[in-house]
Amino acid sequence: MSDNVARRGFLVGGLGGAALLAAGCTSNEPAAAPTSAAPAPAPAASGNDQPGTKVTIGFSAPAADHGWIAAIAKNAEATAKQYTDVDFRPVEPTNDINQQISAVESLIAAKVNALVILPNDGQQLNQVALQATAAGIPVINLDRIFPDKLAYRTWIGGDNYGMGVAAGHFIGKQLKDKGVADPVIVEIQGIATLPLTQDRSKGFADALKTYGFSVTAKQDAKFTVETGNQVATSLLQAHKKIDALWNHDDDQGVGVLAAIKEANRTEFVMVGGAGSLNAMKEIQSGTSVLKATVTYSPTMASSAIKLARLIAQGKGMSDLVENQVPQSITLASETITKENVEKYLALGFES
Repeated sequence: MSDNVARRGFLVGGLGGAALLAAGCTSNEPAAAPTSAAPAPAPAASGNDQPGTKVTIGFSAPAADHGWIAAIAKNAEATAKQYTDVDFRPVEPTNDINQQISAVESLIAAKVNALVILPNDGQQLNQVALQATAAGIPVINLDRIFPDKLAYRTWIGGDNYGMGVAAGHFIGKQLKDKGVADPVIVEIQGIATLPLTQDRSKGFADALKTYGFSVTAKQDAKFTVETGNQVATSLLQAHKKIDALWNHDDDQGVGVLAAIKEANRTEFVMVGGAGSLNAMKEIQSGTSVLKATVTYSPTMASSAIKLARLIAQGKGMSDLVENQVPQSITLASETITKENVEKYLALGFES
């Protein structure tokens, strides 16, 4: 991922009936092979969902090398199929920059009515997005942002800083309620050099500071199950007593949880970051150290298709006063706990 990767967060009411999550997978990390994805949210019963002008929506995203990206593609396709007035035209997913550029160029040549693009790298695909815009094709930029605002009509994505804030508040409140004065708080990041990871860590630190707490130790785990296991094992050995642990990503969290169970450690509260189905089931069990996860959901792809349809048809969002779709939409990072997990299970993706 380049330094131009950007993620933001804000919950939108006018896109569809289901709650939109902002889940924690980073959308480009190497990880375990993908499995099944979350079902797309059901369409809302609003005037905007009534059949309108037939439009062709092109779609391009990276290859599904992990569960989050697999869910992105499946959600986009499932949502497009909900509309009889949408001709969904996906191109072959790829992790090769030049191949993605060529694929987008083919959609421009086909004169689609709108383009939904999750670029492998926003910087490197910026020029082809500009080409689409110059050809009169509105670009809906999904997740990884193009650096040039002229390259896209609307951006939609999640909130990395907000993920950290949500995790920090959950942990801070838990420790305050327990009367812990000087807690040992451990943080397992994704890839430490990425801006998105730095945003997550800053949000976490800022929220903890409001409780008078700070991070004791942090280490990155590269977003993989194997490295998550190795890093967690090392941190558990280094700290004989831990009060709280935040793991940035539920995919690597599979390895983190395995290490915790292997070490038979139960004295701390853990928060995840993704909204994966396996994390939700751990939370639901009530027997795991994992008590919550803060979301960064691939349901954003469903919303991107809805936005593309509205823009191509010249419509605005029905819950807003304005006549046109906003230029930027940031999804909220929600906190999933045992108390509310039931309503999120259907939207969880499998790592």
